[in-house]
Amino acid sequence: MARWLAAPTRRPVRGIFAPSIAQPLGKIGHFSALLRELANTGICVPEIGFGTWNYSGGVEPLRAAIECGACLIDTAEAYGTEEIVGKAIKGQRDRVFLATKVLPRNFKQRDLIAAAERSLRRLGTDHIDLYQLHWPNLTIPIEEPMRGMEKLVDEGKVRFIGVSNFSVRDLINAQAVLAKQRIVANQVRYSLVERTIEGGLLQYCQKNGITVIAYSPLATGLGNIRAADPEGVLRKVAEAACKSKAQVALNWCISRENVIAIPKASTVAHVMEDVGASGWKLQLELARLLEERMRYRRRGPFEIGARRAVRWGMQMIGHCQ
Repeated sequence: MARWLAAPTRRPVRGIFAPSIAQPLGKIGHFSALLRELANTGICVPEIGFGTWNYSGGVEPLRAAIECGACLIDTAEAYGTEEIVGKAIKGQRDRVFLATKVLPRNFKQRDLIAAAERSLRRLGTDHIDLYQLHWPNLTIPIEEPMRGMEKLVDEGKVRFIGVSNFSVRDLINAQAVLAKQRIVANQVRYSLVERTIEGGLLQYCQKNGITVIAYSPLATGLGNIRAADPEGVLRKVAEAACKSKAQVALNWCISRENVIAIPKASTVAHVMEDVGASGWKLQLELARLLEERMRYRRRGPFEIGARRAVRWGMQMIGHCQ
């Protein structure tokens, strides 16, 4: 089992997972990634981890992330990156909190268990720390995947159950059919410019002790953030805070209660920069500038419902897996 701490939240990683982190790394210098509690499990994970969707950086950036204490690595069977993650964590599995996801087409209990076995082989490990349903499948009763999830936990192949892209209703329905386990995380899109979850989902997760894992916390590229920032507010805040724009954007995300972020970083330099988003807090007046002066999207109930209906239709005809 991975060596995770039953400890207070926002605790420095230094000296726990990455003994060498206290040593300067090239020109980057000293970092102190912080931990926070995963849901109400008593287990702490880094507040900055790394995702591998559309990832092409090889093993070195992932190993650099682990070395810096950003030891939460997220992948999925749909990404095609489980093998490279497996290579990156080889020989240091006990330093990594490993998360992966199962495709909606595999939500029948038997299929989900088989998918987990394939992921375990690709990852080269005997257990997954956080196994997540990648999207709701509106054509398969939620009892099917949740029974499979609990069976995997009982067998020691999965430690914690999570979901991704679930609404409040989806979360309530999924939790209701679990006999013994709790949903500990919901991985959703969240950034300075994509704030749909603030319409109720974020608050529900906070109230119910569910960790929000923010994917695309840099909006899949700073260019997308700049497009929503004609006044250059992010640049000005970054200069005032003596941080990079990426660090400010990530720090804004993880300043939210129960939120951790998993940016993608395909170079070691970007890993170092992103880890530097942890360990400090943006001043209140600077955070307020970001929230009040930058444009952002927050989808309303009608748009959310329409997108859900389209997904249901695509799943019915087998075009949305």
